Parts: sequence; structure tokens; C-alpha cells
Amino acid sequence: MNRIKEVLEQKGKKQIWLAKELGKSYNMVNSYAQNRRQPSIELLYEIGKILKVDAKELLISSKLLINNE
Repeated sequence: MNRIKEVLEQKGKKQIWLAKELGKSYNMVNSYAQNRRQPSIELLYEIGKILKVDAKELLISSKLLINNE
């Protein structure tokens, strides 16, 4: 699970902007933001670099996922 959508909102950026920065389609970025697909680790680091955040900030802690089950 990722927090790409939340971080984009915090930064005041749109998914279409991120898609252009990554050279990916809007549909692909939207699927990441909606957690329908997960980006590779390499792509997660690239997204972090573009958004100027640590890649860890783009992830939801597995501890939180386990505690919510």
C-alpha cells in the first residue's frame, strides 16, 4: 500500500503532473495513487525524488496494516 495520492495532495500537485514528470501515462499513475497497482521500488524512489520526499514517506507501514486487520 502506498501514500502517493496523499503526498501529492500535501504538495499541491496533480497526478497528471506526476505522470509527465515520470514519463508515464496518467492511467498508470492513477492506478498507483488508487492502490490498484504498486510501483516498483526503483519507481518509488524516483517518485520520492520528484516529490522531494523520502521514499519511505510514500509507503504505509506494514505495522499499521497488520494492526488494522
